[in-house]
Amino acid sequence: MGRFILKRTLYGLLVLLGVISINFFLFNILPGDPARMMLGQRADITSVEAINKDLGRDKPLLTQFFNYLNDLSPVSFHNDVDKNSYWFFDAVKYSSSVKLLHFSEENVLVLKKPYLRKSYQSKRNVSEILYDGFINTIILALVAMAFAVIIGVIIGIVCAIYKNRFIDRLALVFSVLGMSLPSFFAAILNAWIFAFVLVGFTGLNMTGSLYSVDDFGRGEYLDLKNLILPAFTLGIRPLAIIVELTRNSLLDVLSQDYIRTARAKGLSNFRIITKHALKNAMNPVITAVSGWLASLLAGAVFVEYIFDWKGIGVVIVNSLEKYDFPVIMGAVLFISIILVITNIIVDIAYGLLDPRVRIQ
Repeated sequence: MGRFILKRTLYGLLVLLGVISINFFLFNILPGDPARMMLGQRADITSVEAINKDLGRDKPLLTQFFNYLNDLSPVSFHNDVDKNSYWFFDAVKYSSSVKLLHFSEENVLVLKKPYLRKSYQSKRNVSEILYDGFINTIILALVAMAFAVIIGVIIGIVCAIYKNRFIDRLALVFSVLGMSLPSFFAAILNAWIFAFVLVGFTGLNMTGSLYSVDDFGRGEYLDLKNLILPAFTLGIRPLAIIVELTRNSLLDVLSQDYIRTARAKGLSNFRIITKHALKNAMNPVITAVSGWLASLLAGAVFVEYIFDWKGIGVVIVNSLEKYDFPVIMGAVLFISIILVITNIIVDIAYGLLDPRVRIQ
């Protein structure tokens, strides 16, 4: 099992290296000069050259790429003496760092937090900007995924038990509709129906984040009702997928010989499904959950923007409007890391549920 986990981890690291490479070269060959964007109408040649030197953009692209990898790596190499060196170790920039080993008087090996650079616009560390939106986005994605998994598995089981009956056909119609509905359109539709047409019945707001501000005494307070509409909207599509997967996989398992043997022994349908069939039918659902969790983080861009949910989606939209490339690169890298880690966890879960996966 240890070899299996190590193999999957190495595959994940290779995928992450590919994402980092594409991410860096894509945003560094795009037209536009960040220095001129930062200076605006005050831009002159001297100032532009000074800022590009400070950003390291006066170096060859390949040198910039290796420096970017060095900044992202938890273990990195730096010059500890020459402050004018492109590889200089700045203790302020590389926070929470520890010098592990000196190779010479100048070169040092450092253990540090990954450095995602600074925003071109706000001059804040990208990690701080992403962290501000991370909590709201991960809460939104997890609640949406929990809603989709719990409701989807229950409906899928019901559809498998009552195959080809009215409730099964009705659920399948709504599943197809849910899979066909784009998240941005579903967000607008849900906001209009539940927060405008039925606002007297639901009491929900069209926009709002995890915390609301009351100017008349309460100040900032936790407002969980603002989570309902965006989480419901994000969960519609994975819910539809999980219903289909659970139904089809459970029907396939229920046709197996060992299930007929269990029925012949007099076991109840409830025990057969919960103790024997459901566990073996969950592999496709686990795959769907792993892919959709990362997809929810990406799809949350539209939903967060429409509902004004202060998460990474809003950060990405604002950064795209301002051509703030370090923030966009950091957000893409963040979502990719979530996807890779999720896939590794799912592969390990496969190995625990089905030993044949480890052998293969």
